[in-house]
Formats: sequence, structure tokens, C-alpha cells
Amino acid sequence: MYKYEDKQITIDEFEQPVGMHLKAENRWVKKAMMIPWGEIESRYAKLFTNNKGNVAKSLHLALGACIIQAEYDYSDEETAFQIQEGAYLQYFCGYKAYDDSKLPFDPSLMVYFRKRLTPAILGEINEMIIAKAQQESKKNDENDKGNKPEPPSNSGTMIVDATCAPSQISYPQDTKLLNDARESTEEFIDALHDAGEEKPRTYRKRARKDYLAIVRNRKPTAKMIRKAIGKQLGYIRRNLGNIEKMLSKGRKLTSRQNERLDTVRKVYNQQKYMYENHTHSVSDRIVSLNQPWIRPIVRGKAKTPVEFGAKLDISVVNGWTRLEYQSFDAYNESTKMVEMVERYRERTGSYPQRVLADKIYRNRENLRYCAEKGIHLSGPALGRPKANEKRDRKQDYIDVCERVEVERRFSLAKRKCGLGLIVTKLSETARHCVAMSIIVLNLCKVLRAFFTFLDEILESLICQFFQQKNAFVQ
Repeated sequence: MYKYEDKQITIDEFEQPVGMHLKAENRWVKKAMMIPWGEIESRYAKLFTNNKGNVAKSLHLALGACIIQAEYDYSDEETAFQIQEGAYLQYFCGYKAYDDSKLPFDPSLMVYFRKRLTPAILGEINEMIIAKAQQESKKNDENDKGNKPEPPSNSGTMIVDATCAPSQISYPQDTKLLNDARESTEEFIDALHDAGEEKPRTYRKRARKDYLAIVRNRKPTAKMIRKAIGKQLGYIRRNLGNIEKMLSKGRKLTSRQNERLDTVRKVYNQQKYMYENHTHSVSDRIVSLNQPWIRPIVRGKAKTPVEFGAKLDISVVNGWTRLEYQSFDAYNESTKMVEMVERYRERTGSYPQRVLADKIYRNRENLRYCAEKGIHLSGPALGRPKANEKRDRKQDYIDVCERVEVERRFSLAKRKCGLGLIVTKLSETARHCVAMSIIVLNLCKVLRAFFTFLDEILESLICQFFQQKNAFVQ
């Protein structure tokens, strides 16, 4: 059985097999040393205690496994196998010695890890990682004499923006959604039916034939689609009526089936409303029966004008990324700017000197708030330009160039840190994946800063060597 501690041991203390030599310069070794494991373990270890049954896994192992999965986009099973086979990954997860005799945990426990590590907890862990990294950078700064000056009234720059983390669902179409709902009602009728009595008619073969007739048509007209939707609504209405009669007789469904039935009822009511009112929009529209909390997020992008997943706001300060807000419901990101600025003041003790944001953030409320706090909000004024207005074009150009940093954060998070496609199936685990991608994003910055520091040391040593060599030759 493997062993782990509540703090990260050094690479020399890690018991390695014969013939294996782990290097201290490895990226996973450096990442492990930059995470305050002891502080995290002491604060959240109680979440992973288990008074009954098998011995619970440590927070060190759980958090390490989630970081590895987000870094490489592994499945739950592949994550467990990679930790079993990789010495560096075992060291990162808190092992005291290399052990490949068995899996570190059952792959199904990854769901348990994601549920326990909520976005609120991951947000605090993210702050711990940033705080430790900033302390390390101050130690490496030779010019830092330890006298911390009083912060001015406004200092620093905060960059804010919003994006969508799409979930892995099939593109929603009304006919397919209604067909899935109809098939679910047929399963409920089969589950409630008792042998020996007459089963209510569902017309499932005819309904299936009607559905295939529309999906196999390569160019269906709007009239054909509307007719197909009306037919599916009729089948679902009949099935829901039969289900209500069977439930009134004392028959019961499982808790999961009851949740599914509630979702089917909501889908039926929404689709019926849109069908009768000749509209294609409804509030809190359900686009997936398996994940009914997902909502369509209108982004207005050329490639994907509408995305389906969680919408989130982030802030970037000195290259460090923080998850400020996330929700599956569509919201106006400009309403969250004041909250983000106030959290910035709580962390630093002063308001930011500049807030670099998109045009959508420049509404009257935010402009009035920034004017009261002495904050420069990037972008032009509202309305038409005034006749004698003279804008600082150089400062506008600088603001636009610096605001690109948040777009780089989004790009890296979606390409490398798992934010580009959320594959988990529960709402709480999907939120976990969004928050975990921000932690992995900051760990990538820590790693880049470390190697940059090594390059600077190496460059200075080479310069000193050539200077001494030239002096010796002269």
C-alpha cells in the first residue's frame, strides 16, 4: 500500500526503485513545490475523512489527481492508470515511495473528488497558490529590502472578461429533444405497468416512424418541422396522461425516474408554449434531458453564435487569473464588475488604478462607480463624441494591447486546461472542472516563471564566464 503525507517531501526523500533517478528540474516536481500542500491539507482534510468502511483517500491525492486530469484531459480511468505508472505523478500526488503494484484509487472515486472539491474551495486553494508564488518571487528579487510601502489610494491594473465553457451535449433540436422525451415516457409506462393488466397504448412504432421521417429528410421545410413537432407533442401528452393515472393508483418510480419525469414535463410545457405561440424562445429553455441545467448562451461569435454550457467571468491581475463568477444561466457580465472590483480591494487594500474591459462593461452604473472610486475604465465615453473632446490615443492603444492578456488566458485555458469542453455529467462536477482549469492555468504560469528565472541565472553565469575569460586573456 502506498504512503502519503500532509506536506510535500523533497525529491531526495522520495524512495525510488533501483535504476530510477528522478530529476529535481522536472515540471511536476516544481509544480509540487509551488503548492502549499500543508496549508491546504490542514484546512480541508476533514472533507476526505471516513469513519466507516475503507480508508479514505487524502486531499493531497484527490487534488493532485484532479490537477493531472485537467492538465492532460484524461478520463477517470486513464488518470488512475497514469498515476500508477508515473513516478513523477506519484510524487506530485504525495507518495513517499514509488509503487506500481495497484491503482491508487478506483476510477469511480474521481466523481467523489470533484463533488467534494467545490468551486468555493478551489477558489481559496487558487488564492493560496498565488500567495505562495508571489512570496517566492519576492525572495528571488534582490532589490526587495522587505520594507513594504503603504499602498496608494488606487494601484494596479485589473483585466476582466467573460466567456462560455461549452458542455459535451449534442446540438439541441426540437424534434430530437421531443423524441427523447417521448421515449422516456414510454420507459416510465413500462416500469409502472403490472403484468396481467392491460398496458396503455403508446403508439411507439408510429411515433418512431414519424420521427425518422423528419430526421432522414435532408432539407425539411419549416412547415414539415412544425408538423413533426405537433405529432411528438401529441404522443407525449397522451403518455403523460397515462403516467398520471398509473401514479394515482399508488405505483411509484425511483428518485432518478421522478427527476427525469419532472424534466420531461418541463420540456413538454416549453415546447407546447413555443408551438402554440409560433416562437422559438422561452425562459429557462431546456436543451438536454440528461443535463437539464444547461442553458443556451448567446455569444455572438462568428463560429459559434450560441454555446451551451456555463458562463464565467475571470479577472487577470499581474498575470494571475481568478474565477470571479460562473453560472449556467445567461447573465449580463457588466453586472458583476462592481463585485470584482470590491474583491480586488479586499485582497490588496486599494482599488485598481485601471480596469481594462470590453465595451459591454461600459454602462452608466459602472462608469459612475469608477468615477467615484477614481478608477480609469478603458474605452470611449457613451454616446456621440463631443465636439471639443480630446482623447489620449496613446493610452487607448496601450489599454487595448494590455487587454489582450485576458484573451490569451481564455485561449490557453480552452486549449490546454480543459475549459474548451466540459465532459462531466453533473452540475456540481461541471462547476468543479471550470474552477480547476483556472488553477491549472496559474500553475502553468508558475512553471513558466520558474524556467524564465533559470534562464536568467544561466545567462548571467555565461556572461560572467566570458567576462572572466576575456580578462584572463588580456
